[in-house]
Amino acid sequence: MRIYRLSAQPARYSVVTMKTPRAFTAVLATETNTFSPIRVDIHAFKASLLARPGEHPETPTLCSAVITVGRRFAKDNGWDLVEGTAAWADPAGLVSRQTYEGLRDEILDQIETGGPFDAIVLGLHGAMVAEGYDDPEGDFLERVRDVVGAEVPIVATLDPHSHLTQRRVSMANALIAFKEFPHTDFVDRAEDAWRIARETVAGDVKPVISVFDPKMIDVFPTSTQPMRGFVDDMIRREAETPGILSLSVIHGFLAGDVPEMGTKVIAVTDNDPALGASVARDLGTALFELRGKVRSKEHSPAEALDRALEFEGAPVTIADMWDNPGGGTAGDATVLLREAIDRKLDSIAFGSIWDPVAVQLCHAAGEGATMQLRFGAKSAPNTGSPIDAEVQVIRNIRNAEQRFGDSIVPVGDASLVKLGGIEVILNSTRAQCFDTTLFTGFGIDPGQRKILVVKSTNHFYRSFALVSPLILYCSAGLAYPTDPRITPYKKAPRDIWPILDRASPEQAASAGE
Repeated sequence: MRIYRLSAQPARYSVVTMKTPRAFTAVLATETNTFSPIRVDIHAFKASLLARPGEHPETPTLCSAVITVGRRFAKDNGWDLVEGTAAWADPAGLVSRQTYEGLRDEILDQIETGGPFDAIVLGLHGAMVAEGYDDPEGDFLERVRDVVGAEVPIVATLDPHSHLTQRRVSMANALIAFKEFPHTDFVDRAEDAWRIARETVAGDVKPVISVFDPKMIDVFPTSTQPMRGFVDDMIRREAETPGILSLSVIHGFLAGDVPEMGTKVIAVTDNDPALGASVARDLGTALFELRGKVRSKEHSPAEALDRALEFEGAPVTIADMWDNPGGGTAGDATVLLREAIDRKLDSIAFGSIWDPVAVQLCHAAGEGATMQLRFGAKSAPNTGSPIDAEVQVIRNIRNAEQRFGDSIVPVGDASLVKLGGIEVILNSTRAQCFDTTLFTGFGIDPGQRKILVVKSTNHFYRSFALVSPLILYCSAGLAYPTDPRITPYKKAPRDIWPILDRASPEQAASAGE
């Protein structure tokens, strides 16, 4: 078994032989909406997840599944595991240079001083952008490679809503993205990462990354057709094709204005780049044929409420899909809420609206209080106007939480207020609605409401589909750049569909040269 000791060489490790493999795992992740006015500093990481060595909880948080899975893997396989810092901030705008460099260097120091290691397994998001860094993950991976040298495998998991850069591909041995959107498979993909790390250290495989660029960007919900079939076929090909270690689609991230923004297909093979290139091209070409056919139908606020009210079953779930804190927006738009207020609706619950000041006022007033309150629509234009209303404070919760699969997601101090027949959850830590537990935690039985409104693009789907006979997607306001053809990109490529409309990836590439 090969592992690596510190040395004076540029790679800093020298090869020795020991019986017990040692691995290092850490997390550095957030998703950056470069158009969002909400900046990210160390406090944003502390609000979501900032766990130093020995502090990570037993439950994972999306990108941090490599740690919790790694613990089980190390126990089952007799490896020594060293846990580094796990840092995750809920999506927002640019990360401050000081915060990114500080967390990056903290983890690099842990690798250098804690080594030697046989393998490095990292949890990244892939859409982080920091002041002065269009590609922080590429910078981070390159610095990790500089520490451990060319022989130590580096395996990383990614969120598919990310940017795949050549720099990252050249620095890692394997990159594995969540296959599902909603990302219900983040634990499975962490297990893939540790499997590939084990097989690589044992000398059973030599992972090689192949990439195909279909020259496009779109939104790919995998909970419905045709993407459901596409992902199922990708999973089948991964399982049935000898030599394929992992297949992934990088969906891309519409709100990230970076030079390598766009959709990519990743094939990780056992030292067979020709196979990887062929399979990645097949999948990428098939994906290009689905362009413009995969996005959920989007209703206006009036249309969404009309359809919900006409529907005989309940509850109807309406996704305020583009004011999604999971895409870096504030989550405080009031366009749909204003429509409901103007219609004097009842039996409708909103989860949630971000307003830390309003929450503070509600907690000060106390449960049962009736008060005048202004809340919402404070962060950005085109998100509606603040709501001024007399509200009753129904419930105040300190450090409120919701679930997302195996994860526990903080929403901070929060309050449930009621105005007329409308209930609104106000939260102080930005988080999209992942699960019905956001409502039940405040005593709201989803089955007893006619309409539930959630701020989420698609992560809510699995949980709410279990209780809701009708799910509608609503485009309300302009909190998020939804159309690449009119988004004022400064750095993003112009040769991708739909910015450039061509019949094939090759034609798009040729026309963009």
